[in-house]
Amino acid sequence: MNWFEAALLGLVQGLTEFLPISSSAHLRIVGQFLPNAADPGAAFTAITQLGTETAVLVFFWRDIVRIVKAWFGSLAGKVSRQHPDVRMGWLVILGSLPIVVLGLLFQDQIESVLRSMWLVATMLIVFGLFLAVADAVGRQERDLSRLTYKHGILYGLAQAMALIPGVSRSGGTITAGLLMGYTREAAARYSFLLAIPAVFGSGLYQLYKTVTNEGLSGPYGLPETALATAIAFVVGYVIIGWFLKFVSTRSYRLFVWYRIFLGLALYLLLGFGVINA
Repeated sequence: MNWFEAALLGLVQGLTEFLPISSSAHLRIVGQFLPNAADPGAAFTAITQLGTETAVLVFFWRDIVRIVKAWFGSLAGKVSRQHPDVRMGWLVILGSLPIVVLGLLFQDQIESVLRSMWLVATMLIVFGLFLAVADAVGRQERDLSRLTYKHGILYGLAQAMALIPGVSRSGGTITAGLLMGYTREAAARYSFLLAIPAVFGSGLYQLYKTVTNEGLSGPYGLPETALATAIAFVVGYVIIGWFLKFVSTRSYRLFVWYRIFLGLALYLLLGFGVINA
C-alpha cells in the first residue's frame, strides 16, 4: 500500500509544484486521506521536489547552459558583467540567499509547527487574495531582460515565504513579479529558474540525512520516495509547458478561486474533525 500512496503523492507533487497553489500544502492534505492518514513529512516533500526541479533543468536546459557559461565567462573576464545572462546568474544566486538563510534558521519550526493544517488553510486563502490583487493591478509590461538587482532580491524574499506550506513557491514569486510590473509569463519563468538552487539544496540535504538514517521520519522509506520523485519529474515536465502557455494568454483567476475554495474546505474539514490539524 505504501508504494501506491507514494506514487499518488508523486503525481500530486508533479501536478502542483509549478502552479501557484502550493505543492507542499497538497501533499499535506492528500496525506490526510490516505490509509496511513499521516503527514508525508518535510523530508519526503523536499526529496520529491528534486524530481520536479530536475524537470526544470531539462525544460530550460539551453537557457541554463547559456546563463552558466556567461556567468563563468564573466569571472574569467571573457564576458561583460553587464551581459543579461551574467546578470541573470547573479540574480538567481542573490535571490536564493533569503530562503537558504531562513530555511536553516527556522528548520525545526518548518518541520513541525508550520505544518499545521489550520495555518495551511489560512495561507491558501490569504496568498490567493494577494495573487488576485497582483494579477489585477500589475502593469505586466516588463520582461526578464529588464530584471534589476533590487527586483531579484524582492523575488528572493517572496520565494522564502514558501517555507510555510500553503504559500506556494511559484505563487509567492509570481505575485511579487506581477506587483513589480512583470508579465505573467516572465514572472512564472523566473520563478522556475530562481527555485533551482534552493530546491536542489534542500532536497539533497534531506536526501543526505535520509541516507545517514536521520531523515524520512514519515511513513515512506527511501525506495517509495524515489518512486514518487520519478513520477513527479515526468508529470512536472508536462505541467511546465502547459502552465507557461496557459498564463501567456489567461489570468491567474482560476488558481485564485481554487486556493480560496480549498482553504475554506479545509476549515470545514478541520472544524468538523474530519481531518487532524
